[in-house]
Amino acid sequence: MAEKQANLNGAYYGPAIPPPNTYHRPGRSCGCGCCLLSCLLKIIIAIVVVAGLAVFIFWLVVRPNKVKFHVTEATLSEFDYATNNNTLYYNLSMTISVRNPNKKIGIYYDRIEAKAFYEDQRFGYDSLAPFYQGHKNTSILTPAFEGKQVIPALGGEELTKFNQEKTSGVYSIDVKLYLKIRFKIGKIKVGKFKPKIECDLKVPLSTNGTVAPIETTKCDWDY
Repeated sequence: MAEKQANLNGAYYGPAIPPPNTYHRPGRSCGCGCCLLSCLLKIIIAIVVVAGLAVFIFWLVVRPNKVKFHVTEATLSEFDYATNNNTLYYNLSMTISVRNPNKKIGIYYDRIEAKAFYEDQRFGYDSLAPFYQGHKNTSILTPAFEGKQVIPALGGEELTKFNQEKTSGVYSIDVKLYLKIRFKIGKIKVGKFKPKIECDLKVPLSTNGTVAPIETTKCDWDY
């Protein structure tokens, strides 16, 4: 009995407890490709910010204003449509005022093409001489259209409208200027822009040599 009691008084540890299993989920390593993409994104953002600041500073210094085009005079001495051969006979001359309101920007007009339309059908064309327009300057353009043009699409509602305008003596004619321009800022020349200027006109037909005046018409920019 004493032997059994001695065994009971000794330390008893029992079976060894295994350590808990730990599970580590494998992470996604960024690697060189991810680092390169991050650097590239930072460079692009920096370029965009710098470009935006440059444009803003340029605007603050130069303060560019849109050039203004107005048709001040227009003379229509002939405008007749022959249905037997679908031909439009025309003679239109006009004066266009071009105002550059900018104090620090000059403009090179490298190409000026004037086209005349009736009911979206082109009937006249004139190429004007290139020129340079200085600061705070007004220039005058004088496109002229004379001749005849076959317009097979002028029929139905378009022909009805033409007859109505023939009776009233006032025609709806659109003149568009197709430009190729550059800007001069100081000694720097920038850009090769190709804007389009649209002038929607109501032009009275001159009768017996009498030229009816028209209201000054503002033209619109279209890019």
